[in-house]
Amino acid sequence: MNYKDVLLTLKRLNLKPKKHLGQNFLTDKNIVRKVITTSEISREEIILEIGPGLGALTEFLVEKVKKIYAVEIDPKLSRYLSEVFSIYNNIEVINGDILEVSLPKHDKVISNLPYTITGPILEKVFFKENPPSGILTIEKSIGNRIFLSEDYKDFSRISVTLNAFMKPISKSNIPRNSFYPIPKIDLLLIKIIPHESLNPFLVDINSRNYFLKFIAGIMPYKGKNIANALFFYYKAIKNNYYTKDIILQILSRSGYENKRVSTFNNDEIIEISRLFYL
Repeated sequence: MNYKDVLLTLKRLNLKPKKHLGQNFLTDKNIVRKVITTSEISREEIILEIGPGLGALTEFLVEKVKKIYAVEIDPKLSRYLSEVFSIYNNIEVINGDILEVSLPKHDKVISNLPYTITGPILEKVFFKENPPSGILTIEKSIGNRIFLSEDYKDFSRISVTLNAFMKPISKSNIPRNSFYPIPKIDLLLIKIIPHESLNPFLVDINSRNYFLKFIAGIMPYKGKNIANALFFYYKAIKNNYYTKDIILQILSRSGYENKRVSTFNNDEIIEISRLFYL
């Protein structure tokens, strides 16, 4: 679909883009081709498409893969997609909230992620054992944090958690005017793949959930020494067992220096979370 096609279709559907649903419809076929090429999809793969909208990507994917599950929250768009692709037997349109529906088995996720709920979507789809690959159009500021660097401002909760489960391998700029309405944020197309092996601490759902809460708890103190960050975190959740002395003893026994949180690498942070898991 080009710009005119999108406007005409929206008018026919009597549908105005909803900002709270992150509805920005892809209008540039060059970007569509770029997404498809980056995806490196094969005929045997099952694709989860989050927020297919008017089907700009879907119409290419449906010809190339074994199965597509297209999850669309807007009922009007879901009905439209079901009608448009009714001649295909390898696509299932699911009308529902991606954060609430049960996800069918899939190999890759392709999506222009709704910007307001990027974090929760990443957690649900990728933060688990045997996650899929992802080819995602994402807010540039978030995308830059996903690619680990020595830049202090890019060290964040999402950079640590996503890299614990996934390996970012490529990113490229996407022009804002490739969408209607034009978003107010800069965009990146990123590709992420699962690690060859997941840290054993993240396999069990209980220790995995602990790790995610642990990272959320210490990241507000990323500029502080790890002992202080841990002390403030446990104080905030009213865990009085971990005094500063106990924290320092635990770190010292395992050979960790009491240095700034942002100077630890991902593997070290996962291991530190394991030390404090009871």
